[in-house]
Amino acid sequence: MKIHKLAIIGLGHVGSEVLTKAVATNIASEIACIDIKENVAYGEALDICHSISSTLNRNIKVYSGGFETVKDADVIICAAGPSILPGQYERLALAKENVKVITDIMTEVVKYNTDAIFIMITNPLDVTTYLAATKFGWKEGRLFGTGTTLETLRFKYILSKHFNVNPQDIQGYMLGEHGNTAFPAWSTVSIAGVPLDKLSQYYPDVVLDHEAIKKQVVKTAYDVMDAKGWTNTGIAAGAIRLAQAVFYDEKAVLPVSKVLHGEYGLEDVALSLPSVIGKDGVEKRFAIPLEGQELEDLHRSANCIKEVLRTCNLI
Repeated sequence: MKIHKLAIIGLGHVGSEVLTKAVATNIASEIACIDIKENVAYGEALDICHSISSTLNRNIKVYSGGFETVKDADVIICAAGPSILPGQYERLALAKENVKVITDIMTEVVKYNTDAIFIMITNPLDVTTYLAATKFGWKEGRLFGTGTTLETLRFKYILSKHFNVNPQDIQGYMLGEHGNTAFPAWSTVSIAGVPLDKLSQYYPDVVLDHEAIKKQVVKTAYDVMDAKGWTNTGIAAGAIRLAQAVFYDEKAVLPVSKVLHGEYGLEDVALSLPSVIGKDGVEKRFAIPLEGQELEDLHRSANCIKEVLRTCNLI
């Protein structure tokens, strides 16, 4: 019987929350923790091990180590590198610093494993995903970023407050950049199969300000950051949801960041589109019909990411 193994690279605020959710969801039988600060990885692993005695958790093997511990991992989640701080309002500002961080990490990872599914969290997400996917010989679809998974979770939550319905029962996506140019694809929004433009039959008193909601989805990240100093819970939930889809070969449709190959006439950029996620990573991409403002927003998002890729000499 195969033992499912997860490796987490980077055990800061985000990585430690990924670890907590990984253990809470019993996602893998074995979890390796890796951090440039070996004592941090050791401490996080030891701390979570003390929770294993509780009947809340399964007897999962958790330990810390170096990059060699990724050797037999089925899934690798990377949350390494500095994050934006309160008062900073642009993930892309981290590009040059984290391009070096991810280059160093991938150089080590490929020494031991090029077959795992690699899920990127490190910001600027679309830049680090493009770098890791194109410069290190990773197989197509097996390396992708969490992308707008988090923005989509926020979008659905915000809509749920307008419609007074479980956010899990709202269909719809935020697409494009994981960052300030992410945009709601309103054409994908529905509840119970009823498209957005027909929902007034059931919710005559609900009037949505599309532009205000778009801004709210983006701004809410900074609301959390300014209040507590960082964001970690939502993104960890998104990353573990993606890992679940891989471990259980779910064929789940989720918006993740991956390099484009001509969709919408775009090349040399990674951004988020709805994707089928299974044991082989991104197994299918949906270049869904986008028209008018949505198509303009997608190209604006792509151009913003490309500008940073050029600045970092990645394209």
